[in-house]
Amino acid sequence: MTDKDNWTIGRDRIATTASLIAPHIRRTPMMRVESADFGLDIGSLELKLELLQHTGSFKPRGAFANLLLREVPAAGVVAASGGNHGAAVAYAAMKRGVPAKIFVPSVASPAKIERIRSYGADLVVGGERYADALARSEAWVAQSGALPIHAYDQVETLIGQGSVGKEIEEQAPQIDTLLVAVGGGGLIGGIAAWFGGRVRIVGVEPETAPTLYRALEAGEPVDAEAGGIAADSLAPRRVGQLMFPIAQRHVERVVLVPDEAIAQAQTALWRVLRLAAEPGGAAAFASLLSGRYRPRAGEHVAVLVCGSNPANLDFAK
Repeated sequence: MTDKDNWTIGRDRIATTASLIAPHIRRTPMMRVESADFGLDIGSLELKLELLQHTGSFKPRGAFANLLLREVPAAGVVAASGGNHGAAVAYAAMKRGVPAKIFVPSVASPAKIERIRSYGADLVVGGERYADALARSEAWVAQSGALPIHAYDQVETLIGQGSVGKEIEEQAPQIDTLLVAVGGGGLIGGIAAWFGGRVRIVGVEPETAPTLYRALEAGEPVDAEAGGIAADSLAPRRVGQLMFPIAQRHVERVVLVPDEAIAQAQTALWRVLRLAAEPGGAAAFASLLSGRYRPRAGEHVAVLVCGSNPANLDFAK
């Protein structure tokens, strides 16, 4: 990626896009919590509650950025998704009055599938993983001429998701570290581009889907395992090309967490705060509970809780 391309995913473009999409999204709250309630000893712990966003995840930010910044043809828009991106594109398309066709793999949760349908999109379920849905969506683009909205490897998607970082800085300017779950990398890429190294950005991935971890090891995006408890949101085969140079420069490191820790984080968030986070939404918090990320003394830590569309509510029993 050239320096000019990097600029398009920089602070100026993110700020402009944040203003553009502001009427269409929620400004989600930051919550300061007592770490001792979770059995932790952290001087300052804050949660960015992006799971309270429209459709239950951060994804509408990127969806609206695409619809407002790009020309939408009469054929409408098309997206491939594990669930949350599809719901966001369907929701944004409904609000903008344009047709949407969404492809999701069979691993997508019934809750996410139902949510996509509720927004009036033409939904196609098939294939085992996100990559299968992506291939089918690309075939539909060639056939129909619809506008593809990529879940993470699209400039407009990245700058839309980067608005989360802008909000966090405005709401909690004192933080030292931000923990962010990683799937394809659109969220952490946009956020890292906003902060540009001024805050420590730590990626968190399931051990069963270490996409950015493997890419940073290899020095380029490579295929990685794609399974586990958060397979419908954090398990593409590889991270995006656009976000990777940003991650190399501005993501300090990636920590891996076991599926069991993610499930425990879901339970803890429900037990203490009554937050119903899906596995992908709870993954970043799992890094603290499991000790995979250990804050230094006096460190001001923020955690992005990014999704609330769980396949079931077993943790709430």
